[in-house]
Amino acid sequence: QVQLVESGGGLVQPGGSLRLSCAASGSIFSINAMGWYRQAPGKQRELVAAITSGGRTNYADSVKGRFTISRDNAKNTVYLQMNSLKPEDTAVYYCNAAHPRGTPLYPYWGQGTQVTVSS
Repeated sequence: QVQLVESGGGLVQPGGSLRLSCAASGSIFSINAMGWYRQAPGKQRELVAAITSGGRTNYADSVKGRFTISRDNAKNTVYLQMNSLKPEDTAVYYCNAAHPRGTPLYPYWGQGTQVTVSS
């Protein structure tokens, strides 16, 4: 079953903004935290932001101050507001349930959504 669906990516210029959405099944969403991960060309997938069910957040240093993660528990949806985008933010972005240590918990990844930052 498709239980993670990411959307909202696209092509933007440096300094631009995008808002990503992740629709998750209730069984995934109901655990302690959700995270946004990204995989850039030639690099491994990394956690960029996470949010607990209570709304506590943390961010990778590379995106701190520029990205904001949020969640709508009623809609089983996680968002990632990305501002001041940089070319190095170019990656496929994925969501998943996140262990407090930041590791993904659900073994099946969604399709992800491509974010390309280029002039």
